Amino acid sequence: MNSLGKSLPPLASLLPFEAAARLESFSKAAEELHLTQAAISRQVRGLEENLGLKLFYRRNRAVFLTPEGHELAAVVSAALQSISHSAEALRETPGNNRVVLLCQLCEAFYWLMPRLSTFHQRHPAIEIQVATTTRPLAEFNGHFDVALQSTGRASGKHALVFTAADEVFPVCSPNYLAAGQALDVGDLSRYTLLHHHATPPHWMEWDSWLRAVGHTLEGNAKGAVFDSYPLMLQAAVQGHGIAMGWQRTAGRLIENGALVRPCAASVALPDALSVFRQQGAEDSGEVRALLEWLADEFRNEQV
Repeated sequence: MNSLGKSLPPLASLLPFEAAARLESFSKAAEELHLTQAAISRQVRGLEENLGLKLFYRRNRAVFLTPEGHELAAVVSAALQSISHSAEALRETPGNNRVVLLCQLCEAFYWLMPRLSTFHQRHPAIEIQVATTTRPLAEFNGHFDVALQSTGRASGKHALVFTAADEVFPVCSPNYLAAGQALDVGDLSRYTLLHHHATPPHWMEWDSWLRAVGHTLEGNAKGAVFDSYPLMLQAAVQGHGIAMGWQRTAGRLIENGALVRPCAASVALPDALSVFRQQGAEDSGEVRALLEWLADEFRNEQV
C-alpha cells in the first residue's frame, strides 16, 4: 500500500503555495508562474482544505502567512530546492548526449517544432530537450545550453553567439476581408487591430511598425489586447481582426492558407533574434551541433 501518496497534500498546489508564501502576494505569485491570481488562490485554498487549517491571513488585498503557513513554507521551500538541485545535477551529467534549448514560447511553437525533425535526422544520437519561457533570459534560473530570444531583451551575462533576421507585416484571416481585397497602410486603422502586450516591451507593435512605414496609429482605432502572442495569432486565424505577424512565426500559417497578408508593406529587422550560450558552460559537440543547425536553418530561410 502506498502510504506516501495518501499522506501527501496535492502536489500541484505546492509550487503556487511556495511562490505565494515567498512573495506574500497571490498576484505576484501568479505573475511569476504565469497563472491567474484566481488559479493561485484556488490552489492555496485546496491545500488549506486538504490540511484542515489556514495558511494565510487575508486582509483586503494583502495576504500574510499564519504560523502554520510559515512552518509549511520552510519545509516546502527546502524540499523544492532539493528537487531542483538534484534535477540540475542530472541534467548536467556528462555523456548523456542531451542538449537543452531554451526558446520563447512563440518561436518554440510556430518555428522550432515544425522543423526539429531535421535536427534529429542529422544528429540521431543527440537528444534535444526544449524548454520554453515568456520571461527574459536574464530572469531564467534553470539550466540551458543554448537559448533563443528576441534581440534587445535582457540576457544577463550569457554569451551572444549570433543574430538572425526577421520581417514584420500585418496578417489576418482570409475571411476577415472581402475576397481578394487589398488594403493600403492608411486603411488599416478602419479595422480591428490585434495587439500583443509584453512587459517589458520587446517586439515591434502596431505603433512602432506604422511609424516605420510612415504612418501613425489613430487614437480611435478599434483594437483588442492579448498577453500571449500565440493567442493573438490564433485570434487572427479565427477572424477577430488584423495582427502584427512575424515571418518566422506566421509564415507557415500563411503557407497553409490560415492567414493572409492584407497589405504589401513590411518592415525588415536584420537582427530580430539572438542566440546565446549559457554563461560559463563547457563546450561540447552536442552544443556545437545545435548551434550549427540553428545557423543553417536561419540562413536557409532567407527572411
